[in-house]
Amino acid sequence: MSSPLISYTIQKRNGALTEFDASKIEYAIGKAAGTVGELDANLPKYLAEKVVRVLDENYFQPEKPLSVEEIQDIVEIVLMKSGQLKIAKEYILYREEHKKIRAKKQEEVQEKIKHKKFKVLDEDGKEQIFDPQEWEDKIAYLAKDLPRISPELILHEAVKLLYDGMKASELPMAILNATRTLIEKHYEYSYLAARLLWDQIKHSVLEDDNEQAEFAKYIERGIKYELLNPELKNFDLKKLSSAIDNQRDNLFQYLGARTIADRYLLKTPTYPQQIFELPQWMWMRVAMGLALQEDQREERAIEFYNVLSQFLFVSSTPTLFNSGTTHSQMSSCYLNMVEDSLTGIFKSYGDVAQLSKFAGGIGTDWTNVRSTGAMIKGTNGASQGVIPFLKIFNDVCLAVNQGGKRKGAMAAYLEIWHSDVEEFIDLRKNTGDERRRTHDIHNVLWIPDLFIKRVMENGDWTLFSPSDVPELHELYGAKFEAKYKEYEAHPPRSARKVKATELWRKALTMLYETGHPWVTFKDPCNIRSPQDHVGVVHNSNLCTEITLNDSPDETAVCNLGSLNFANMVKERVLDEKLIRSTVKTAMRMLDNVIDINFYPTVEAKNSNMRHRPVGLGLMGYHDALYQLDIDFASERQLDFADESMETISYYVLLASSELAAERGAYSSYKGSKWDRGLLPIDTLELLEMERGVPLSIPKTSKRDWQPVRDSIKKHGMRNSNCMAIAPTATISNIAGSIPCVEPIFKNIYMKENLSGNFVVINKYMIDDLVATGLWDDDTLARIKVNNGSLDEVDGIPAKLKEKYLEVFEIDSRYIIEAAARRQKWIDQACSTNIFLKTTSGKVLSETYLNVWKTGLKTTYYLRSLAASQVTKTTEIAETVKKTAPIKSPSAYKEIIPATLATSVNSAEMDDSGKKLCSILDPDCEACQ
Repeated sequence: MSSPLISYTIQKRNGALTEFDASKIEYAIGKAAGTVGELDANLPKYLAEKVVRVLDENYFQPEKPLSVEEIQDIVEIVLMKSGQLKIAKEYILYREEHKKIRAKKQEEVQEKIKHKKFKVLDEDGKEQIFDPQEWEDKIAYLAKDLPRISPELILHEAVKLLYDGMKASELPMAILNATRTLIEKHYEYSYLAARLLWDQIKHSVLEDDNEQAEFAKYIERGIKYELLNPELKNFDLKKLSSAIDNQRDNLFQYLGARTIADRYLLKTPTYPQQIFELPQWMWMRVAMGLALQEDQREERAIEFYNVLSQFLFVSSTPTLFNSGTTHSQMSSCYLNMVEDSLTGIFKSYGDVAQLSKFAGGIGTDWTNVRSTGAMIKGTNGASQGVIPFLKIFNDVCLAVNQGGKRKGAMAAYLEIWHSDVEEFIDLRKNTGDERRRTHDIHNVLWIPDLFIKRVMENGDWTLFSPSDVPELHELYGAKFEAKYKEYEAHPPRSARKVKATELWRKALTMLYETGHPWVTFKDPCNIRSPQDHVGVVHNSNLCTEITLNDSPDETAVCNLGSLNFANMVKERVLDEKLIRSTVKTAMRMLDNVIDINFYPTVEAKNSNMRHRPVGLGLMGYHDALYQLDIDFASERQLDFADESMETISYYVLLASSELAAERGAYSSYKGSKWDRGLLPIDTLELLEMERGVPLSIPKTSKRDWQPVRDSIKKHGMRNSNCMAIAPTATISNIAGSIPCVEPIFKNIYMKENLSGNFVVINKYMIDDLVATGLWDDDTLARIKVNNGSLDEVDGIPAKLKEKYLEVFEIDSRYIIEAAARRQKWIDQACSTNIFLKTTSGKVLSETYLNVWKTGLKTTYYLRSLAASQVTKTTEIAETVKKTAPIKSPSAYKEIIPATLATSVNSAEMDDSGKKLCSILDPDCEACQ
């Protein structure tokens, strides 16, 4: 039979890896077909080839191993979708029969182990007796500070993965996989699994057990491989190695450890690639890279290392990937704009290809491109509009991924008065002409306040070709309104009227159905911008938290990292002293990126060196609420969001001003809002004045800001922009905290990323249930049956049910207003997902209108979950097996396994099974 187009790796049940062999599928289908008397000898081959086609067409991550169970799930659904229900039934019985055979073999292995007769093969192929006591002792040693760990239980689970003829080298993976299966029982198993992983990696990397002694050898190897910057060898490596604290490896949970091991630790350039970097070496490598131009390099590197390795602040993924390497592109996101000419359009393709190659997420403004039917002066012909060019933009995104490490990630922005906006809204629609669809880029609406006012008054809205109204894109606020109305009064030939409410309804309908277009607001981004004196904010970035000026000569760049509130609570109080010291170090690290960074284009370097923007963000917010015993759905939470962000903002602005005192203000500082004495909180009044509509949030302050104002007046600012809250999905996984500033997704669920499937469980919930004597296997089972929710689990106190509400159980008002309260203090924006458990278009519209009224600058994904979609896992599994279309294996993982409850997002999968977007998408730049 034909081979798959892509080479797949299969992970066997014991954790061993092997190559995908389609003949095994053909054999199994043939056995099932023979049982029901199927006489067509070619049918098994045909069906097996169909399975291969499903893999080739739908499996988007060939670098990640597939499990045996995943392959078998796909075979089942292919059989049912092909109408071979009898064969499918026999195949399911075949699986069950083999499950029983495996169980019997496990009993035999258990007996052999009991009588010390189970043997494994050493490196020379010689048999040796497996001694479970050695592993129990090792587990006990690694888990000496984890009292809930049972080595006996791990060994009991591991027996299921052992088999006759097994190699001794396979035992560590079997023990690790057994530990992983127990994470749902208690989160301590997650910490232990991470330690077992590090133990394996250290055995392969270290010549002896002294990490500090081998640190210098690691630097030498990295330089020899042409991966590390040769400048690193000029550090005092003995001094740095003595500062490395190996015990900080124990801070990792398994998801974070696995993510670091698979995607961040440096590997040899020769095939097969081998990890040669350890986690604490990675943190020090990043710290050294950021300290390259410091006068006291060793002291600063140690300072940076201590912040990173203790998960107090974590730099964004590009910085973790590339700091200290020969390719030091450390910026997270880029914003650029396309000129209205063939030369300009195709130059933009080349620019975004370069930006994407070096691991940047990109937001591109396409508003300048003339609309369909507009005249082309050079040929006296008619333009095809912006849509065909966006199709090419989509293909560039696919063709040029992020450094070979994750898919290209790009967003296209268009102002809502552009004549092609209706087709733009439909770009990710799942029906219609595929030549006018872009399923791989994110489309985003850039909306002026005037449009929202027209929606609220049920007025008309006029669409124009930008070639006929060139001033509109460069205006905002009251000036935009005046010019727009002038064009309406004397419309050019391209103008046409629509009802504002109908256009709004169309956008929100498509947003609900596909997750796009996202909704962002032009005027608050510009009116509150500190850099209003040097240009216009034409668009945001991929994740909608960056609001910087761009122009044909400047591609805006932002360097990101996030403060981790999960580790900022000490003795049930937010540790302000720790926040201040961490922020001061973090701002220095972010500012250093600007000078050390590699810039893929001249325009990017021009912008970053002139304005020096950075984006210090926040993650682990809900972790802090749990520790402080503050319910997310409460007024206390709203006040905490306000006050805690004010604290961060206070110390961030002070830190940037102190850096200016040491290093000088950024070059375009003169004339900025900072220079005019305006801080973010002061710009709320400006926004209200321009809109003529009051904001629906309190404008109160709790701190004395005079010391910050005095410092800025005296020294200026080192950075034009300082704060932006990004989604942080990946770096929060690394740190073991809840992403960004959102509520926890679910109390227990299965998360999938490029490294595999992981149980994610709310450790604070477990601690509280343990404290009340309610945590046991029965409680766990009932929580899983209820899809992670505590709402219908009997016996759990109401107070705990309120504390552990999941994101779709929390009124979206608390999420939106908390974001708006933070927005008061932020000079850029906050990537804000909207979570709605409704199918009501009216509620959807009211929600986004309320977002606008709070003064929020941008929104990100709409996460919608209709009440009918919340189903127990077993019910979902049965429904999917009977009715679901063929989907990617990643979709099966989210729905089919009966071990864990999950939820289905209406925006995640279309009718053909094509992946549209997902919570914590590992391929999105949101995963900092």
